[in-house]
Amino acid sequence: MEKAFSILRESGASRARRAVLSTAHGDVQTPVFMPVGTQATVKSLTPRQVEETGAQIILGNTYHLNIRPTSELIARFGGLHGFMKWTKPILTDSGGFQAFSLSKLRKISEEGIAFNSHLDGSRLFISPESCMEIQKNLGSDICMVLDECIPYPCEKKACRASVERTIRWAKRCFDAYHALGLPQRGRHAFAIVQGSNYGDLRMECAERLSEMDFPGFAIGGVSVGEPEEEMLFQVDVSAQKLPAEKARYVMGVGTPPQILKMIALGADMFDCVMPTRLARHAVAFTLDGEINLKNARFYDDPEPLDAAIDSYASNFSRAYIRHLVKANEMLACTLLSIHNVRFFQILVEQARLHIEQGDFEKWSAEWIARYESRKYNENI
Repeated sequence: MEKAFSILRESGASRARRAVLSTAHGDVQTPVFMPVGTQATVKSLTPRQVEETGAQIILGNTYHLNIRPTSELIARFGGLHGFMKWTKPILTDSGGFQAFSLSKLRKISEEGIAFNSHLDGSRLFISPESCMEIQKNLGSDICMVLDECIPYPCEKKACRASVERTIRWAKRCFDAYHALGLPQRGRHAFAIVQGSNYGDLRMECAERLSEMDFPGFAIGGVSVGEPEEEMLFQVDVSAQKLPAEKARYVMGVGTPPQILKMIALGADMFDCVMPTRLARHAVAFTLDGEINLKNARFYDDPEPLDAAIDSYASNFSRAYIRHLVKANEMLACTLLSIHNVRFFQILVEQARLHIEQGDFEKWSAEWIARYESRKYNENI
């Protein structure tokens, strides 16, 4: 099987690295930020608009898409690529996080996860094997294994049991991944490290998963209520025990400074709903921190959201976008989403550049200091 991940440059002052992840739908330059397209759409944006932000890869959600419209229907349209007309790589998560976020609607057993649909209450079941079958139907370039994301805080005994189940499920997913012939089609499967805030369990989980020859690995169960310093600790101990020659993906995070800090810890891939979710609440990212366009100070502001961010939204003034927000016009969400997704793309583009130049740590520290100075100092 062709090598999936090639490291081009490593930093001498941290574990930051510049690499390329090869997929059936093209190469992904890392570090990379992946916009979230839960329902086969990045909210409020067309696929062309997403591509114009510089996004190289997006996410879909196995649980939600299998409920509606079903993975079988999507397969009839050529998978997610044909269904939503996105030509670049797609990663799909497995449904494991929904077992966490929809805890009142599910029951976990050794066989898998039984759900009551959040739409109509109907009974659903996802096993490690069906999870991979669904993602085959979706045409995912990167399929995530089924895992158990345990709440924070949790007792260590419960966490240990969860980690053991996650490892057993990963083996079943790995076997199904090969039985379905996905490696031969250039499709990848990533295992997921769990262990909550218990460093020894995370390291053990990472080591045992590494014994299976997955094309890449993810660090899951972070940013589920723990303080930032604990989140970074979990990423740190997990990344150190994962194979250096494989891609490392931190799931569901984070803020721009957190992304830079995790790149320094050796993480390569990130996703988060934050850019589009905050756009729906009138919040824009700038190099000097976030701004809320509902704030009266922007009523007659002629400046773009951030002059340093080269997106279509930069053609418009803060005053105009604030007007759209106050008038409840849909265009406000679209323009703010374009801007925010582009902001995150520029962040990782610059991270890649500075890793190549050998000054990532200096640039990153200065970038974070400016962003966290909170020039605008307003209640977001």
